[in-house]
Amino acid sequence: MTKADLPSLPPFFDRYINQVDDINVLDALTQTATFDKLIGQETLEALGDLRYAPGKWSVKDILQHIIDTERIMSYRALRIGRNDPTPLPGFDENAYAENTGANHRSIADLYDEYAAVRQSSILLFRSLDAAMLIREGTASGKPISALALGYVLVGHARHHVTVIQERYVPLLS
Repeated sequence: MTKADLPSLPPFFDRYINQVDDINVLDALTQTATFDKLIGQETLEALGDLRYAPGKWSVKDILQHIIDTERIMSYRALRIGRNDPTPLPGFDENAYAENTGANHRSIADLYDEYAAVRQSSILLFRSLDAAMLIREGTASGKPISALALGYVLVGHARHHVTVIQERYVPLLS
């Protein structure tokens, strides 16, 4: 299924969904299955634990945030796809970031974790049929389909890669 099949474009999440071409959700997930396909490991290692401004996340914090969000959004897609009507709560991304210990991990380790989590997401979305994908539930107080969440996974990662490229990579100059 593609973005054209979305039953609705959920508010707030549309900014991530709109970053993805109108291609099959599995193709979109597969094309960004590793951080290498998003941004090179050497670039991230060169940035180390730099922050572009006081109080901002490090690149490692951003990578861990992408991983954590992937897990949460995939879980939401599972619950919605399996027709669980329970409204799903939001999460405090800053509280997560403060409690990850990402800065004590290597970029290579974060790359490995992302690849494993994304592979799990791909397998989940492969298991969802068309009816499951277009099924809508409530997450963070907003209606959203399992299909939309698949595109959120891709667009969210792209959004943060753009932040790294625009705000962190110039620090290497």
